[in-house]
Amino acid sequence: MRRETGQFLRHLQRERNASPHTIKAYREDLAGLAEYLEDETGKTPEPASITPTELRGYAAALGEAGYAKSSIARRLASARSFFRFGQREGWAPANPAAALRNPRKSQRLPHFLSSDEVGRLLATPATKTAQGLRDRAILETLYSAGLRVSELVGLCDGDLDLEEGVLRVRGKGRKERLAPLGSFASAALQNWFAARSLHPAEPSGEAAAVFTNRFGRRLTTRSVARMLEKHLATAGLDRRTSPHTLRHSFATHLLDRGADIRSVQELLGHKSLVTTQIYTHLSTRNLREAYERAHPRAR
Repeated sequence: MRRETGQFLRHLQRERNASPHTIKAYREDLAGLAEYLEDETGKTPEPASITPTELRGYAAALGEAGYAKSSIARRLASARSFFRFGQREGWAPANPAAALRNPRKSQRLPHFLSSDEVGRLLATPATKTAQGLRDRAILETLYSAGLRVSELVGLCDGDLDLEEGVLRVRGKGRKERLAPLGSFASAALQNWFAARSLHPAEPSGEAAAVFTNRFGRRLTTRSVARMLEKHLATAGLDRRTSPHTLRHSFATHLLDRGADIRSVQELLGHKSLVTTQIYTHLSTRNLREAYERAHPRAR
């Protein structure tokens, strides 16, 4: 199974243009499946001989081990993709994962910040230092454009057009989209660029990163998360807040203020409208609360 897994991961990288994070997740999922099958059968698993019954046992074992339903569903999806590729390549006569049902997931509404809370957070970084200017620009850009943190740290100088107020974003599967940039974010970026120019990065042979650390190197997603934790503590906001919370807040605030869901789908770069619809539950709840507070015959 190791040989076939290698072929599949190369296919993800070369043909589907998957990100390193996606490839890492598939590698870990398939390694977990191989380890389970080897423990169960006592021999190295051959993809052509794996059965639906064995995969059902694998899903049950994950549930007994306490894995979240979303994690089990993701691992089964990895198996489906792996065997679908095997059918195409000829080393899997069938897809034993095709008939497996994902565990029913309880739908959790995403955590988001109110407009006032976002304002408090964005005002937290001190703008008298280069690091403070950078942090303000990061937070403003995450919220203004609704970016994933991986999209933010992947931004290069050539992706920004501050005069037009747009930036080019490389999303999941390296798919590109244009995202609008508000005036506050544009101003914060200009201030950061002015401070960054005083400490230029050493030439590295790659496109200049928009957000860099004090050594002039591109920031990582973990660096952004640590930065956010610091400012959350200063602002006294919910510690559950993550960089992705600003993306949730972006979508929720747009819908609350009348944006149509198709436009929000495009702005978020969602492939399916179903993924975007979770935010309508949040907005509907807010509308209901406003209705019950204001309408004389609501109760």
